[in-house]
Amino acid sequence: MNFIITETLNAIKQIYNEEIAESVINIQETRKEFEGQITIVVFPIVRYSKKSPEETATAIGQYLVQNVEQVTAFNVVKGFLNLSIADSYWLNLFNNDLLSNDFAKVKPNGQKVMVEYSSPNTNKPLHLGHVRNNLLGYAVAELLKADGYEVFKVNLVNDRGIHICKSMLAWEKWGNGETPESSNLKGDHLVGKYYVIFDKEYKKEIEALVAEGQTEDEAKKNAPLIKAAQQMLLAWEAGDEHVISLWKKMNGWVYDGFAVSYKNLGVDFDKYYYESNTYLLGKDTVDEGLEKGVFFKKEDGSVWIDLTDEGLDQKLVLRADGTSVYITQDLGTAQMKYDDYHMDQSIYVVGNEQDYHFKVLFLILEKLGKSWAKGLHHLSYGMVDLPSGKMKSREGTVVDADDLVAEMIETAKQKTEALGKINDFSDAEKEELYYNIGLGALKYFLLKVEPKKRLLFDPSESIDFQGHTGPFIQYTHARIKSLLSKANYKLIAGEKLVHVPLSATELDMIMLLAKYPEEIANAAKAYSPAFLANYLYEVAKVFNKFYHEVPPIVKEENTALKQHRLNICKLTADVLKSGTKILGINVPERM
Repeated sequence: MNFIITETLNAIKQIYNEEIAESVINIQETRKEFEGQITIVVFPIVRYSKKSPEETATAIGQYLVQNVEQVTAFNVVKGFLNLSIADSYWLNLFNNDLLSNDFAKVKPNGQKVMVEYSSPNTNKPLHLGHVRNNLLGYAVAELLKADGYEVFKVNLVNDRGIHICKSMLAWEKWGNGETPESSNLKGDHLVGKYYVIFDKEYKKEIEALVAEGQTEDEAKKNAPLIKAAQQMLLAWEAGDEHVISLWKKMNGWVYDGFAVSYKNLGVDFDKYYYESNTYLLGKDTVDEGLEKGVFFKKEDGSVWIDLTDEGLDQKLVLRADGTSVYITQDLGTAQMKYDDYHMDQSIYVVGNEQDYHFKVLFLILEKLGKSWAKGLHHLSYGMVDLPSGKMKSREGTVVDADDLVAEMIETAKQKTEALGKINDFSDAEKEELYYNIGLGALKYFLLKVEPKKRLLFDPSESIDFQGHTGPFIQYTHARIKSLLSKANYKLIAGEKLVHVPLSATELDMIMLLAKYPEEIANAAKAYSPAFLANYLYEVAKVFNKFYHEVPPIVKEENTALKQHRLNICKLTADVLKSGTKILGINVPERM
């Protein structure tokens, strides 16, 4: 629509003898209740015309209709000039641009961006919160790729610390040599089982000590189990061979389990970082900060930064005994990641309970003079809740990711079989379809909501073939593919096409499909897959309206009209497939 801006500038020059900046011209899509497709916001132009908004809009509208072939009519609503654009313009755009092989393909922009997501602990399986994190991180990375960035997906695994030692200690005490093979349990579930056992036995010890007269706080510190876990952590840090060997073995089980969960979720990573390799990092950064006067030492030898002028507080960056705190490690890891990739942006996909931590981290890095700190972004997201009683987790407190995926596939199976449309599918095709529908429902439901918002996930509601869901989009795609197959469709595009009259819904479809590259760019800029997810739903919804309003396409006798409408179907299927792929969703060819 650049020609509208250019011609509006010409109009202002001719009518008012004023040359104004392109940025003054604000165009938008015309609201549905008014005639036209493109609206010019006239208010910013009034200071140059010295006329009322209505007079200004009318004068510009008259000029455009008289001088611009593509503008066929106009109407004025207060300070808004609504323009009707000729069918020939939309048909040329559709036939030559939208149907070309280059449509929605973006050239590399030379920018590098890192997306860090997942960040699990190796003492338990992934849960529902991790599911949102993984799906969000993956989709944002794919969005940025589609928008021309070179993207690196990384996973910082929390594989050390007291919580890991709890699982290790419990397995040593009560495991009797149990392995994933002997128990037929996924490795991450087996290790999580012993984390739960530790917690149960630890609580018993606390109760016993409280009964003997200790306060609860004293009992928590004095319980033999927690002391043993702390000793194990010290032994790990000292390089004790037995402890290190046990740690490697149990972490190996967990990584095997995570690999299965990641594959089921359809997410991947270019590089893994491990806290066991990074927990000592950051001390050099602390020394650097002391030299630059960014940090200060207290009398006990601990190192701090004062952020009270920025509305925050004083923050500890190194303990008096010289050991790290989380922020120390994160400072060092941020530097290491930059040294590895030299990226322009780095996005941390982490829940909103860490908002304050990242504010402090980024501010410290800026104060240290790190040129790359301006490119750091915390993609904060809200919690996911389930309707009570929907699914019970193994641990009774969180919903296990593997259970959730299995439940989604089973629900997809039940709902699909109830429709009775897959009798000719092989067993393998059925299994693949149930997986694609179940995961498509889960991913779409979690991604269609703005990341910052807390959301209530209802597994049953998410698998609705007619609602605002992933399966509705998948079903629309499959329906189009079936139609194209019946019509023995072959693409004819560009100048070979004969122009045909456009119905209102055909025009709606062309305008909507034309917005696809812009929707990707907007979603990437906002780090919000929700923009794209909701756009794809709109495409599917408008297509279904188009499909019901036009006469049966396959039976259409006018060859040019039939080809044109099949082209609309084809491009719609392409956009749905391309857009859902960015979100990590597979669209079946038939359902």
